[in-house]
Amino acid sequence: MKKILCTIVLFCIAPVLFAQTQVVNIYNWSGYIPDEVLTAFEKETGIHVNYSTFDSNEVLYTKLKVVDPHADYDIVVPSSSTLQHMINEDMLQPIDHSQLSNMKYLNPQLLNQPYDPHNQYSLPYLWGTTGILINTQYYSPKEIQRWSDLWKPDLQGKIAVLDEMRDVFGASFKVLGYSINDSNPAHIQAAYLKLSDLLPNIQSFQSDGTQQMYVNEDANIGIIENGDANSVIAENPHYQYIYPKDGVILWVDNMAIPRGASHIKNAYRFMNFVMRPDIAAKISMGVGFSSPNLAAIKLMPKDEQDNRTLNPEPADLSHAEVEGYLSRETNDVYLYYWEMLKLKL
Repeated sequence: MKKILCTIVLFCIAPVLFAQTQVVNIYNWSGYIPDEVLTAFEKETGIHVNYSTFDSNEVLYTKLKVVDPHADYDIVVPSSSTLQHMINEDMLQPIDHSQLSNMKYLNPQLLNQPYDPHNQYSLPYLWGTTGILINTQYYSPKEIQRWSDLWKPDLQGKIAVLDEMRDVFGASFKVLGYSINDSNPAHIQAAYLKLSDLLPNIQSFQSDGTQQMYVNEDANIGIIENGDANSVIAENPHYQYIYPKDGVILWVDNMAIPRGASHIKNAYRFMNFVMRPDIAAKISMGVGFSSPNLAAIKLMPKDEQDNRTLNPEPADLSHAEVEGYLSRETNDVYLYYWEMLKLKL
């Protein structure tokens, strides 16, 4: 009787246990996917999405490395500047490309980057650039074409600067003719000194999500990411996004699978789903950042396809460089000068 009872109990709970495994746990940037995409995936696959968010690469890295190394995430989305660091510390597992038929739609120019050769550990989710935003009522695109133009004396107290260390140093490096991923301490110091010369022109350092400052024209020129610039332009068409001719800063946010992920099959299904052109188009248009999916761009309305802020022409990126990995020691040098710079303002 006990054997029969046990068999009946196991038979009854087995479907429940099986159902509990039909989840995928995702850790992504805040505001980086439309709710309708998550709903569509759950409806189409029957897989429930547990969706958590972070607001910086540092939070993502610390969460997985220090705070909760056993966090059961199946997909994480680090930026190109952090991904290689996670690879070096064996925090990610290799990706089986044979599970991802929609990889074929990805832009080859965004693949096989130095931070992850052959995309062994990651695939692009969204990407973007950092450039210059100007209000054309006050500044001509013919006069503001390069990072170096921001050092002009007539811009004193006018420039809003994105509060992102790598982007700001990247602009200075480009003016000096160095790589945005430079690790030479002497070059980093030179970039700091160049930025010190820019301080009289800086109105303020601004965190992400401060588009309203531009919309209200409290600032009319600044360093900004293209997705935020796109949001500003949608509300105030007097603004124009400039791709600096002395070198655009390019970054990629990448899907990756952490070591110890419990639902790998479901992770692959989700990754393949968001690389489907129709879904990738919804994501890009929904969050306002550039899609790495060439087929998705072709599905967008004509005005979105022609939107150079999100979909730059090849000439716009002719001098672009992808933001990559810095060693811990190099990053500490950057941080030292970054804090020194901000104390001077």
